[in-house]
Amino acid sequence: MPSDTSASGTPPTTYRDLLRNRECVGLYAGFTLTVAASTLSGFALGTLVDQQTKSPFLTTVSMYGATFATVLGALTLMSVADGSRPRRTLAALQCVSLAGVAAQAVPGLPLAARFGLLFVLGFFQSLGTGARMGLLAEVVPPSSYALARSLMNITSGGTAILGYAIGAVLLRYLSPQEVFTVAAALTGMGLIIVVATVRERSIRPTLRPGLRRTWTTNTRLFSHSGQRALLLNLWVPNGLIVGCEALFISYAPHHAGVFLAAGSAGMLLGDLAIGRLLTPEQRRRCAFALRLLLAVPYLLFALHPPVLVGTAAVFIASVGFAATLPLQEQLLELTPDPVRGQVQGVESAGRMTWQSIGAAIAGGIAQHSTAGTAITSVAAVSIAVTVFSRPSVLRARAAHAEAAHT
Repeated sequence: MPSDTSASGTPPTTYRDLLRNRECVGLYAGFTLTVAASTLSGFALGTLVDQQTKSPFLTTVSMYGATFATVLGALTLMSVADGSRPRRTLAALQCVSLAGVAAQAVPGLPLAARFGLLFVLGFFQSLGTGARMGLLAEVVPPSSYALARSLMNITSGGTAILGYAIGAVLLRYLSPQEVFTVAAALTGMGLIIVVATVRERSIRPTLRPGLRRTWTTNTRLFSHSGQRALLLNLWVPNGLIVGCEALFISYAPHHAGVFLAAGSAGMLLGDLAIGRLLTPEQRRRCAFALRLLLAVPYLLFALHPPVLVGTAAVFIASVGFAATLPLQEQLLELTPDPVRGQVQGVESAGRMTWQSIGAAIAGGIAQHSTAGTAITSVAAVSIAVTVFSRPSVLRARAAHAEAAHT
């Protein structure tokens, strides 16, 4: 097992350097297994709901519905991410996730109960994300944070590729309930790794987490114009394009796994190139172009392209998800150390919530038109949001640069 190098004098500059840090490896491995479990369980539930209801709206909600509840975590108890015992908090939240995924494996569980489990898990998953990312910001130096997030995002994309591919194969031979059992086993493995590798941090504040502290920090966050602009761009364009992805099962039931895997592969490539090869300033300069790239290729779906063309469009578009990295980097720079976990949790919860909103919007449009029309319409809205919000992001960048030089 790698040693703990978080305190070394030389900041990590490569992924290999990061993986020499024992705690970083633990967070990374736990995150990988969590993503794998989430991918398998989401694909299994989406397939189950599609088979039982034939409803594009319910199918999209079943795949991304857990993220609706993340906003509740962000608004109520997200301050636990900055509590004095983050390792214990993360382990407890992993236990809740394990119980929830295992419950989905119960045969004959009513759809209403399955959707209820989704919302409960979404609430606790948002807190877990805040705790995990708060720990990550302490485990690695600030100059290496973007590199670490890039590694996490690459892992998310690569794991999702394997998860969708393996999920499609498993569902040929196993029932959705049995796939849920596999997901529960992966969640349990992630819990064990986190407990075995991550230590408690001794530098956390002694303020008691709770509703009041959460609201106080959130009020300060949203009153800051620069942070508001960054959050808008982190949430809305991203969420709308996830809404496009949520329609793949309805658009092409027999090729949905191919589209989803192509999207994950594009995201992996974008995060690898942007996070590893570019400097922070270069990342910031290309953020706007990447946000446009995220949506423009989906306009091709208005022409109902062949599967090969559609797959290429999804792959190219998903490279644009890498715009998240420079925006997250800027948000971290504007965030005081004592509330990093909560702010990152709010950012993640809002992004996930907007993914659910995007899925619901896209599913609602498809319910009254076609999946292809819905994909094109939602992509056009994403482009409009990116273009019209650009001045606010530029002002936030300029204000931060001015403050750094005073």
